[in-house]
This record gives sequence, C-alpha cells and structure tokens, in this order.
Amino acid sequence: MNNKKRTQKLSYLLGAGLAMLMSFSAVSKDYKIILIHGLQTSQITNKSGSDVVNDGETYWQSYWNNKADERIDWPAYERVEGKIATDWVWPKLKQISRSNLCDQGCVLVTHSTGDLIARHIIDNQENWLENAGLEPLKIVATFDLAGAGGGSELADIAVSALTGAAWNFAVDAALKWWLGSDVTKAVGVLHDLKVNNARKISPLPDARTPRLRFVADGNAYLGLTGVFLRGNDDSVVASHSSCGASSAQSFGSCSQTIDTDGRLKSQGDAVNSFMPNHYPMMMSDSYSHNEIHNAQRKGNVTSAMNNIGVDGQNVGFTTFDETTGTWFWKKQYRYIKDSNSKSASALIYSVIP
Repeated sequence: MNNKKRTQKLSYLLGAGLAMLMSFSAVSKDYKIILIHGLQTSQITNKSGSDVVNDGETYWQSYWNNKADERIDWPAYERVEGKIATDWVWPKLKQISRSNLCDQGCVLVTHSTGDLIARHIIDNQENWLENAGLEPLKIVATFDLAGAGGGSELADIAVSALTGAAWNFAVDAALKWWLGSDVTKAVGVLHDLKVNNARKISPLPDARTPRLRFVADGNAYLGLTGVFLRGNDDSVVASHSSCGASSAQSFGSCSQTIDTDGRLKSQGDAVNSFMPNHYPMMMSDSYSHNEIHNAQRKGNVTSAMNNIGVDGQNVGFTTFDETTGTWFWKKQYRYIKDSNSKSASALIYSVIP
C-alpha cells in the first residue's frame, strides 16, 4: 500500500471512529431509560395470538426502542396486582437489579397504562428486592406520556358493557374504535383501568419519585370515545388522569394560566390539586393518545410546569411567546422551543438527564 492510500485509509478510520463517538455522545444520558408500554388492545381481543415480548418491542418501534436501555413488557389480559406483577414485572426487576443497570439512576418512560404499572413498581420494588436479598433500583423519575394512572372512563363502560350491565349502539361503536374489535368478555387490565379501581392501586407510594407528565389533548376515533371521558381528553384518557389530578373531575387544562393549545389565558376549569409528586410539564391539543409516543410531529406543544427537580437537577424546556392578531383579537401563546420542527417524543427525550 503506497503512502497516499495509507494516509487516506487512516483518515477514513479516524473519521469513522470520531463519527461513532459523536453518535454515542448524542444519545448518551446520565440515567438509563426503561420503557413500560400501555394497553395492548390486541391482547384483549386476541389473547391466544399474543406475543408479549414482541408486542412490547413493536409498541415502541416508532421512536423509543433505540433510545432505551431496557423494557418491562406485560400482558393486557392479566391484572396489575396479579400475574402482571408476579410473572412479568418481578422477574424483570430482579434481572435489572442483578445487572446493576440502575446503580447511577434510571428513568421510567411510560405510555398510557404503563403509568399505572410504574406506580405499582415505585410503591413496591424496594421492599420486594430487599426481601429477595437484592439491591433496590434507583428510580430517579418517571416520564409519563398520556398517563392512565388515574383510570379511563372507557374502561368503566367497557366492563359494564362486556359484563352485560349496560349496552347501547353508542357504547358499542366507541368500544370498537378503541379496542379495534369485538370483545366477548371483560378481561384483565380493563378492570384495573376503571377510574375508581386505578386510583386505589398504590395511590401513595412512600418513594418520592417525581412523576413528570406529558399530556395529549387531540382528537381521534371520530370523537366517538371522547363523549364518555370527563373534561378534555386525548380520546382514551381524560385530563384528570394524564395531568395527574388528585380527583377524577372534568378539567380543561393542567395549568391555571395556559390552555392546552398554548394560549396564555386564565383557565377556570384547570386542575387545582395533583397527586403527590405529579408534575405536568407538556401539553398539546395536536397529539392524540396513540400519537404522543411516536416519532411523527403533529403540531406545537406548550409547557404547563417547568424546571422540575430530578435527583438534584432541574428538568425543563426552553419556551418562547408568540402574539397573533391585534386589538380585541390579540392573543398570546407560549410554545416549547423546536416544537415547530420536532415531535413530542423527541422533545421529551431531549430533556431526560
């Protein structure tokens, strides 16, 4: 090999190595990321055809899979405090503890019912692992996207309809849009997602883990499901759940001064009391329930709360204000920087320490 070719090859290798290092640095985080998915409706309608692990991987494939260090998968046809905890969560917690993954800290990124699973983990993992002679996980925060930890009224009507207690054409249409198919009986986690039931599962964990909330308020399913949800909703869960409100009432926003579309205006129907350690950070009326965890950008997002303390660090977004109209038609909006070009998921990932 002549000197010119040797020099070219060396330059190429150095460049490739630098590119790999820069790529790794771009995705490197102080804390490890563990994903907990939401309700897999196909597992309700087709239990025998379910593959829990593959379903879990597919769930996050649009954006989060290659950003995470671990996943906790679970089957929708089981119960949170039953086999979900004993057969799926517990073995994974032991594996993660033995691997020392969370020695420096882990962040749980959840979507939908994953919010409820995470709460049960936060309440119990220290006791479970210590009793097994293992080191508890250092969970520094959860990032809850469209969180269903407060339950969903859709689960209430589903259980009522599927157990024969109540049924009509509107209910039938809404359930088919939500679940994607007919269901012959009410099974598994649908019972846990009933509003009163969800709010009784590990309601007050001893661990003071900050629960950062990212709230969608977009429309899907032709608006059929929203009819059954209290206040503003993302077509699957109402704001009382996704914001982390302490009570299941009709709310229009997570913030008393900002609407979900970013408009700066007093919100008389805003959440005024939150569950302990719940902090709504992002809101958007552009994303629906099943869009906020994907890679596609749908529209601008706004900030409800900012600079939340996570393990001694402040987590927050850079925002800017924008004015439209004049005189009586003048309106002021607040948006998160880069939300005009990046998806909600990309923005959320960018602020994970």
